[in-house]
Amino acid sequence: QVQLVESGGGLVQAGGSLRVSCAASGRTLSNYAMGWFRQAPGKEREFVAGISWSGGRTYYADSVKGRFTISRDFAKNTVYLQMNSLKPEDTAVYYCAASTRNTAITIRAAYDYWGQGTQVTISS
Repeated sequence: QVQLVESGGGLVQAGGSLRVSCAASGRTLSNYAMGWFRQAPGKEREFVAGISWSGGRTYYADSVKGRFTISRDFAKNTVYLQMNSLKPEDTAVYYCAASTRNTAITIRAAYDYWGQGTQVTISS
């Protein structure tokens, strides 16, 4: 069993930056691909970014490509999402997730474990 806890959400102005973190306990994350998803009010949860077991491959939604960066720190058993040039439409609850697969990690159904989410609000 993997427990995931997100942190680092908050309120920032448009154009600003924010880094959200996902700390794991229970098992090492080195055996899991990791992903970030987000869900805005009234919308479906959508893929934002993913990273492979080794960290060698990363994937991004078109809407965040070039602005967001996913990374992982194996020593800290933590995954990060650095968000730059934030826009009001980035406002959502951000969830991290862990997958035992190393393929199709842009798909919500590929993930086995989820955190509780952290709120990110971007003001215009």
